[in-house]
Amino acid sequence: MALIKFTRNYNDLSTDSGFQFEFFCDRCGNGYQSTFQGSATGMVSGALDSAANIFGGLFGAAAQIGEKAHSAAWEQQHDGAFAQAIGEVKPNFVQCRRCGKWVCKEVCWNTDRGMCKECAPDLEQEYSAAQTEAAIEQAREAAREVTYVTADKFKKTIVGTCPDCGADVKGAKFCPECGKPISKSKFCKECGKPMEGAVKFCPECGAKQ
Repeated sequence: MALIKFTRNYNDLSTDSGFQFEFFCDRCGNGYQSTFQGSATGMVSGALDSAANIFGGLFGAAAQIGEKAHSAAWEQQHDGAFAQAIGEVKPNFVQCRRCGKWVCKEVCWNTDRGMCKECAPDLEQEYSAAQTEAAIEQAREAAREVTYVTADKFKKTIVGTCPDCGADVKGAKFCPECGKPISKSKFCKECGKPMEGAVKFCPECGAKQ
């Protein structure tokens, strides 16, 4: 019997009821799931277990004997099912002779170069990726040169929440929830300009406060 390949990049999904395997590409991690194969020994063992639950006694002993027989036979079936599963999925994989990895034909195999795309990347895809990376870097550089916030923004104390009710004020002069003024500064009764300190007359319009 020929040696079995795919001894690393797979998951065994087999149970007492049958056999199934998942095989993965060493490069991208995607893969294929083999067709489920039922286990004859698993069905016999299940039938004996059911009989043991109903009748007990002698049937219980028979179930134990069946389980022991099932264990050896199941392993033999498992090996055969694994080899069959490999034969099913193998046409979708290629082993790279340079690095030894098994990769999927659909995404990770460079047909023109006869190697996986990790050893021989697709040049057109690399060119496209390089253009995109360069455009992103240029965008970042351009963004760094733009002035988004001036010093005037920070001349006054910035309050994020209302000091009375805690609501989000988003730069408003009065709280949208309770209506109280956000700034502790006074405002002119006539022109509405803010006034710092305990002034008697508005420094903007001269109105008495």
